Amino acid sequence: MNESEPTSSGLFATGAPIAEADLHAYADRELPPARRAEVEAYLASHPDARRRIEAWQAQKRVLREWLDPVLDDPLPLRFPLQPARRPWPWPQPWRSLAAGVAIAIASGGAAWSVRGVLDARAPVGGMQALAAADAGAGFAHRAAIAHAVYTPEVRRPVEVGGDQEQALATWLTRRLGATVKPPRLAGIGYDLVGGRLLPGGKGPVAQFMYADANGRRLTLYVTREVEGAQTTAFRFKEEGAVKVFYWIDPHFGYALSGAIDRGELLRVSEEVYKQLD
Repeated sequence: MNESEPTSSGLFATGAPIAEADLHAYADRELPPARRAEVEAYLASHPDARRRIEAWQAQKRVLREWLDPVLDDPLPLRFPLQPARRPWPWPQPWRSLAAGVAIAIASGGAAWSVRGVLDARAPVGGMQALAAADAGAGFAHRAAIAHAVYTPEVRRPVEVGGDQEQALATWLTRRLGATVKPPRLAGIGYDLVGGRLLPGGKGPVAQFMYADANGRRLTLYVTREVEGAQTTAFRFKEEGAVKVFYWIDPHFGYALSGAIDRGELLRVSEEVYKQLD
């Protein structure tokens, strides 16, 4: 077995090859001391594996920060408390898991609300505005997660560097099926670090990353999953330390994220909007 490619075998066994399950257990601090020491020795010579663990731990911190406030929320009354009369097609343990996931999503959704509207650039009908706001809150939440996961990366924060801007734009345009290009923000103090392709709610999305002279990073999340749900008003969302301004045009949804001052993030958002309009 190639030790650089952990598999799911040899779970936590001292002296066994390092497995994928070992890495997850190490990230969750669930390994016995002897096995933990073996994993740490493995990570010392496998920096890619260490970066994966650091990304998992960053995701856990973000999720804990978002979900802890709703952990003790009461179960919404609209959820049925009686078991379904018809038998489920899967075994009982899966049924319990599915119910738990549904409750977590419902409770979390109540906490991830839009915090305010700052700039209404175009009128939108009542029902259409509500639908667009709901769709926007969803992709803005995913944008904040992606920002929290990838901006701490030092060696590989992006898949394609900013020095290959045209190749990056061509690749993402092909994958999203519509013309995508990174705004040029050097004039306001932010250079393009590069970009990457990410999974969205309904298909691929693009993420562009920028950095200023002090190393502060911003990410622009571009998605087609809200196509047709237009609301060009800026909306603001705060996910822990990550602040997000987001808006939707007829073809794309955009979310600019950063752990910076809200006024500065708004200034950059306005420049992005101006270039993309």
